[in-house]
Amino acid sequence: MEQAHELIFIGSLLLLAGIIAGMLSSRIGAPLLLVFLGLGMAAGPDGLGLRVADTGSAYLIGSTALALILFDGGLHTRRRVFRLAFGPSVSLATIGVVLTAGITAVPAHFLLDIGWLPAALIGAIVSSTDAAAVFLLLHQGGRDISHRIAATLETEAGFNDPVAVFLTITLVTALSGHGTQSVAETGLFLLRQAVIGTALGLAGGAGLVALVNRLPVTAGLYPILVMAGTLCLFAGTQMLDGSGFLAVYLAGLICGNSRLRASQTITRFHEGMAWLSQLVLFIMLGLMVVPRHLLPQVPATLGIVAVLVFIARPLAVWLCLAPFRFTVQERLFIAWVGLRGAVPIFLAMIPSLSGLPQSETYFHVAFIVVLASLVLQGWTIAPAAKFLHLELPSEPTPGQHLDLGIVADSSREISAWRVAADSPAAERAFDGLPLPRAVRLVSVLREGVVMELGKLDRLHPGDMVLAVVPPETLDSVDRLFAARPKHGPSVATLGDFVLDPAVPMATVIDLYGLPGTLADRAKPAGAFLRRRLGREPVVGDRVHLGLVDLIVRRLDGDRIAEIGVALEPERDPLDSLSIRRRVRSLLGDLRRRLRRRPTG
Repeated sequence: MEQAHELIFIGSLLLLAGIIAGMLSSRIGAPLLLVFLGLGMAAGPDGLGLRVADTGSAYLIGSTALALILFDGGLHTRRRVFRLAFGPSVSLATIGVVLTAGITAVPAHFLLDIGWLPAALIGAIVSSTDAAAVFLLLHQGGRDISHRIAATLETEAGFNDPVAVFLTITLVTALSGHGTQSVAETGLFLLRQAVIGTALGLAGGAGLVALVNRLPVTAGLYPILVMAGTLCLFAGTQMLDGSGFLAVYLAGLICGNSRLRASQTITRFHEGMAWLSQLVLFIMLGLMVVPRHLLPQVPATLGIVAVLVFIARPLAVWLCLAPFRFTVQERLFIAWVGLRGAVPIFLAMIPSLSGLPQSETYFHVAFIVVLASLVLQGWTIAPAAKFLHLELPSEPTPGQHLDLGIVADSSREISAWRVAADSPAAERAFDGLPLPRAVRLVSVLREGVVMELGKLDRLHPGDMVLAVVPPETLDSVDRLFAARPKHGPSVATLGDFVLDPAVPMATVIDLYGLPGTLADRAKPAGAFLRRRLGREPVVGDRVHLGLVDLIVRRLDGDRIAEIGVALEPERDPLDSLSIRRRVRSLLGDLRRRLRRRPTG
């Protein structure tokens, strides 16, 4: 009994230390997951002497934590953003994982002096990006980047686990002497994982939504109900030879984009559970390693890391994203943010559970790769986004409202917002508030008095606003009433002036002296910008036109609601326009030199 109390004390002390260390690390820009991992190593065998009981227990804890992290990731992914990222992320999660594994196997073979099959297994183990690392580090410190990039990276992390698991299990089976699968059997295994995971994920998500909305329980039990359903879905899918990780991600996506009773309570609970899962997962992984045993593997593994980070990942990204209209900067950022985290270490447990010889080598290599990725890539996400001009003005965090219930037809919710002093709503006239369609204001309370909506000229800080809203518009309304963040780039990065997308392009072309055809002049500015982009717009997308940039400043659903005009945009040397100009300049210089050469 005394030992049980000691375990509870030590476990809770580690969690408290992790939370405090995480708060301190954000001040110096250190990746939180690196801090959690370091804390586990400090408490591990070469530190305080703690250790995980066995690999099977670690696998169980890791599976549970990853399932909850992936569900929370799906819960916060909006349907439109998912639709934007689906094609690129599936390409990266399938072809990209296979390419990365194959290229990484080459240095593993030569540097570790092992056979091609064990080298391929190492490539498979470290081939996938990690959901926990991507979801957390991409938004650490409240940074915002293009929704297209963030969604591509996050959806890739949610989708690539089944492929990496499939490659790992296939190679472990071959190395354990149980025979190799034919190409047809291999394809069938992967197809079964994807189909069963997708089907049960979509069905399970719909089932959770129906259960929450129809089961009358105490409000505090709804998050527990959803968590229990998530873990049940994960385990059941795994038992049926499907991908449980894919299933819970899709279930989270369904729940996050559906009308849910107590949705705010469920969302906040799962945010907390995702944080707890990340803490437990990375502290546990730190406890599993003996640093002095890693040292002999460090030089060779750093060579593998160099190939993975600077060759394998960039090449896979460039090839997989070739059919999609990503800019040079976007591809470079996606290539750089191929974060490795818990998943490679988690996969490295499989050889040990299968009894493969030299299983410690796989674990040590995976651990060093993850450590190097968190240090090298995790620490440089913000500088990379800034260098590539991909940072956006930070938005208020969704979840600033108070849920008051669901109206009778369950298609809308009644929610309340407190108007912040420096919110967008406090800066506009009341009749000019950019409310999404289908949002209906019910009343405004000022110092406890119900105000007449028809007589209001503007909202004051501290006003309480009640509105009936469709759930899919909650994030937009949250941002309207919440305070603007005081860090990150300013709104000026989205243009010096705001342009109405309904203004004819003829007016814009004449006003700024821009180039344009007769067909361009006849279009509204919003339609012109969408056509020139050639893809679904997201905030921050820009088009170079003469000496100015037209920038997507705000969206209302799929519609461009505001356009920013940058009069003196800073040209990025990596953007496609600058590259084309440099190429034309070089070709022009070459032609002039050839003409000057004497003939005969």
